[in-house]
Amino acid sequence: MSLGQLHYTSAPPGPDGSGFRFTALTPGLPQSVLREAEQLIGYEPPRNAPSRPSATELEAFPRAFSYSELSDGSRLLARTVYTGADYSGRWGNFHAHAVHLAPGEQLPDGALPVSAWESPGWAAATPQGEAPPALAALPPSTLLDPAGLIAFAASRAPWLAAVFTDLQRQAEDETAPQVVLVERDSADVARWVALASAALPREAAHRLTFTTYTRRPHLAGQRIIGVLPDDAHGLAGSGRRYRVHDCSAPPPAPDGPAPGLHGSAPGPDGSEPAPWAVAAARIWSAGAFELFQHAHRLPGEPFTAGPASALALCAGIDLPSSHRTAAALWACEHPAELDGQELDGLVQTLAAPRQEAAVPAAETAALAELFARVGGNLRPETAAPLAARLLTAAVRSDEPVRPPEREALTDEVARQLAAELGPELRARIADPAGGFARPLRLLRVAGLLAVDCSDLVTPLAHRLAAALLADPSAYGGELHETLADRPDLHTALLRKLDAAALAGPASVTVLLERAPVELESRELGSRELGSREPLPYLRMCGWKARGPAGGGGGDRNGELRAVLEAARVSVFAHPPLLRVAFRLVWGSDTPTPEEARYVLAETGADVHRPAETWPFLVTAALNGRPGDPHADELAHELLAAFPTQLRPDDRAALLLLEFARDLRAGGAGPGWVDRYLGLRRAAEPVNPTVLEHVCGRIAWRLLNGPGAGRELDDLIRSRDTDLCAAYERAAREDAVHSQLLCEPSYFADRFVDWNAHPQAGGAWGKVRGSLLDGVLRPAARALASEDLAAVEAALAKRGARHAEDFRAWNRPGALSRLGLRFGGRDSRAGRTAPRRRGSDSDPGYGPDPDPGSGSGSGSGSGDRYRDGGVR
Repeated sequence: MSLGQLHYTSAPPGPDGSGFRFTALTPGLPQSVLREAEQLIGYEPPRNAPSRPSATELEAFPRAFSYSELSDGSRLLARTVYTGADYSGRWGNFHAHAVHLAPGEQLPDGALPVSAWESPGWAAATPQGEAPPALAALPPSTLLDPAGLIAFAASRAPWLAAVFTDLQRQAEDETAPQVVLVERDSADVARWVALASAALPREAAHRLTFTTYTRRPHLAGQRIIGVLPDDAHGLAGSGRRYRVHDCSAPPPAPDGPAPGLHGSAPGPDGSEPAPWAVAAARIWSAGAFELFQHAHRLPGEPFTAGPASALALCAGIDLPSSHRTAAALWACEHPAELDGQELDGLVQTLAAPRQEAAVPAAETAALAELFARVGGNLRPETAAPLAARLLTAAVRSDEPVRPPEREALTDEVARQLAAELGPELRARIADPAGGFARPLRLLRVAGLLAVDCSDLVTPLAHRLAAALLADPSAYGGELHETLADRPDLHTALLRKLDAAALAGPASVTVLLERAPVELESRELGSRELGSREPLPYLRMCGWKARGPAGGGGGDRNGELRAVLEAARVSVFAHPPLLRVAFRLVWGSDTPTPEEARYVLAETGADVHRPAETWPFLVTAALNGRPGDPHADELAHELLAAFPTQLRPDDRAALLLLEFARDLRAGGAGPGWVDRYLGLRRAAEPVNPTVLEHVCGRIAWRLLNGPGAGRELDDLIRSRDTDLCAAYERAAREDAVHSQLLCEPSYFADRFVDWNAHPQAGGAWGKVRGSLLDGVLRPAARALASEDLAAVEAALAKRGARHAEDFRAWNRPGALSRLGLRFGGRDSRAGRTAPRRRGSDSDPGYGPDPDPGSGSGSGSGSGDRYRDGGVR
């Protein structure tokens, strides 16, 4: 390392001329360096300086100490002083002594450029004799002593953070504005450079260019420009190029502008200081500049507030909340970078009482994270105050705070906190506003401090159950941990959910499907829970929610048994279990009649009465599929099992189904239609499926049963549209068609039945013609001649006139059919004079004056059975 020297002043005539010129140079310095250096080392006296100063006055002139970057990347470190008169006696001379640093080189031993301020190595005049050799080093100044710099930093405290902020911007952005420092003494500008060089990261400090004095700041290219107050006026309003800090004026008075948010004065444009700059300013103000070297060695991005803030707090230097947060987060990421003493100091400072009314949530969260990371490595007397602060914040902060473990508190601190926070804890836990997350956290804090809140657990469990049922996603890790820490809350919650399962099992089932609520208390073993807390309804919902996929595999009766077994309580001892089980298995559906019969047979009627589940069975019967034999069998069983519970209309509807059962079994006596009509009137409005079921059975018996002639007359006379429609549907079934083709006697019976009462109107009038033309005639056309002869023979046995009517009906052409339809002979007795009951002479079988006056189709009559629920 060698530092080439340059001397410049006004000299007498010589080989290189006269006037201002380089008077001594280390050999080998490039001419380009000399040309640029000549523009950098000039000097103009201050505006108000005496024209002919005395020796004492000369000493007071500002010294221009500069560090500049040249175009080739090399650096020039120079000291220029005013010397008064030159060799000719003309005033205005100065002497400049500079050293040249090649590109990439620094001062020996890595010394910072500012350390050469007023170094003994600077010459006051051009040396005589041979060319000056390159210097090996520049001894450091004795004027920039630590005590003097600390005192200077204290005097410039209002401006420190703002200046450091601008220097940070310069280090991060080469196009950032230059910093202009207005001082009355150029030595103070050098002190500013010393403060900045110590605070800046080492690389940025070596790149920092500066001049302590210039009369023409517009021509200066350095990053820091020192000017006297008289030379700063022209810089006003040029904020994009310069950041002017006037330190010659007194700092703001106490009643002046408020300091910035970080506790320091804002910058020239009113902007807030950067966090790193605030930390650096506080460190200098506290006189702890040695922390900068330590901070430079710590991991972290340059100009982040974490490392410097952490070291400052370790040293007991107070910092704003944002810096405390940054320090805590940095320590969380790099806990091994601080030794035990430093970590203790950091925690003690962070735990110290603050003047702020409320600590920001970000700081509290960072402290909680730090305590979770390093709390186990702290001495009890160090950990306890921070743990106490976190617990206090957990009670009073609206944001969640992770509380420390009980082991972090000494018994004395725990007792003090319990006495101080106990009433507030209880009040906040009991407050229903704001959900349940905060009360849960506070309940855990109460447990840590042994504050009795047992009387608040049940109301909290009630609120918690309501919230979870409304939104199962509210169940999270924090709730899970709280339930694990507080078995009393866990048990109370299970009780509330069990009660809710009795009232609404579906919502509890959804909750258990989506949230991992444990159905066993951690405090009480499963056996003990089974004896003390059976929770039967909750366990049933749990089986439904978490049982085998597919439930009972389609066997809903099997699923019902499994659900009841999951309750671990006998359904005969607790009949409401059956009601809940029904709702879990079938939901809003209705059991099939077969399923209902199985349940009734397995459990018996006695348990259904207190369980109030017998309406489920009634609904199953009334909503059964038409033609299902289990429906009318179930109706018979229900009439016998619940004689006093059934409503009159339900009883009548079940009697209709039981009547259908008797028809199917052949046990119904005469008068089917009249019995049907009487039961229907009592059951109105009748479920359409019940009507279809009963009418279908009657129609089947009319078409297939013996001795149905009188019953058919009753059907015709009833004018019941549902019954007539059911008869037509049954007559059009394939089985009837096949029987017509295979049995001549059956064909003959149907011809006689459907040819009866030609003058009857209403529903039968429409059905009769449709059956003759749409069912019987296609069958007749399909019969062979010998089969037709067999039909005629069967009709002849019933009377010669029937055979004659058949031949006339079966001949091609419409007249024969019309004659048959309007003929006067009794088609069944074969007589002309006395007409059979129901002929034109029978007033009860005349044309229907109101075709729509039948009993109706029963549409809309079964609405009360459609929901499948318990009535």
